[in-house]
Amino acid sequence: MDVNQTIYQIYPLGFCGAPKENDGILSHRILHVLDWVDHLSRLGITRVMFNPVFESDRHGYDTRDFTKIDCRLGTNEDFATICHSLHDHGIGVILDGVFNHVGRGFPMFQDVRERKWDSPYKDWFYINFNDTWAEDGFTYGNWEGHNELVKLNLQNPEVKAYLFQAVEQWISEFQIDGIRLDVAYCLDRNFMRELSDSLHSRHPDLLLIGEMIGGDYNVLFNEGHLDSVTNYECRKGLFSSMNSKNLFEIGYSLNRQFGPDPWCLYTGKHLLSFADNHDVDRLASVLSDERDLPLTYDLIYAMPGIPCIYYGSEWGERGTRTRESDDALRPYIETPIENELSEHIKALNHLRRDCPILTYGDYRQVATGNEFWAFTRSSMDGTVLFAINISEEEKTIFPSVPITAGVNLVNGESLRFDHGLRLAPKSSLFLLQTE
Repeated sequence: MDVNQTIYQIYPLGFCGAPKENDGILSHRILHVLDWVDHLSRLGITRVMFNPVFESDRHGYDTRDFTKIDCRLGTNEDFATICHSLHDHGIGVILDGVFNHVGRGFPMFQDVRERKWDSPYKDWFYINFNDTWAEDGFTYGNWEGHNELVKLNLQNPEVKAYLFQAVEQWISEFQIDGIRLDVAYCLDRNFMRELSDSLHSRHPDLLLIGEMIGGDYNVLFNEGHLDSVTNYECRKGLFSSMNSKNLFEIGYSLNRQFGPDPWCLYTGKHLLSFADNHDVDRLASVLSDERDLPLTYDLIYAMPGIPCIYYGSEWGERGTRTRESDDALRPYIETPIENELSEHIKALNHLRRDCPILTYGDYRQVATGNEFWAFTRSSMDGTVLFAINISEEEKTIFPSVPITAGVNLVNGESLRFDHGLRLAPKSSLFLLQTE
């Protein structure tokens, strides 16, 4: 499986300007993505992740139908057109698999509401018919206390068969290249493992990504047989280290996760690296100094993992969630913007794609300080030294490895540093070792 990818995440209901409530009116808004395909291709994106696209009550995670594109976005034929266009540009498609729960509008749950004990679907959910005082005449399991999200019984063979069949339809109808498992940390481990094994046996190149907020990501790697897991730990460490001028924070996380010691957690594994997404504040809104935006992305592309860019963040789009709403994180954007930051990320995309060491190489810290950091990524193809200086002053660092010369992967310049490596203020360096 090729994990040398850069993923671009889109929240379609917001991105396409759909109404917040499902009004039942068919509109072909998803075709708006066609206006962005050239931008994504120029940017060097290799996969687009849509979160989510199927018929739902409101925000997409309250699914009504796993086989039908939300009418607010368009038809299955519309989405197939999007997938075809992306594939023609060498860009794969990842869909959001929201399998932990459904919306109250899910037909099988509606049948339970109407027929109670007599419903053939009562065992699709965690129903307590003894709670006759409840609004529906019963209570049911939900996701984190949200009654609009009805928890599925993923141990039920009928539920598993229904969901597995839906996924096979996605593959045949849209030729998808991956699935993100929403709230994978909540999913039944046996269900996840069966799904993964079934898909990988027939579609070995399909990328399976699990959403994990905290805890030990190895639970999903080992028990769920997944290919990648969201790296929320480093997402926080990235902006926090910049704001506090303390790179030891992100350095600690990277070494804990990917270092050479036997106790390091995820050495050789590929976590999903990101600065923001549809659930958290935009990077441009949480960094204290906007000059640190390109430097943060430099770190994302240099560290182990699969980089993921949230739509609009490539040019520094801002957005902050509130207690009442995530709308500011999920705006309609008519046309993409190309600026200095997007050009920088474009260069990073092509650099990483052309240098497999940054995907498959190991991780070793070689110089540490509050405002500077350096590490190497080494594989059979060679060694890349990455160094960063987030201070206002020039720094000279002395890496603890026998590297004295190399080629700057950004501009092709040959460099020697027998007497230390000088870094300009607010700068970074990707150096391919030659000596």
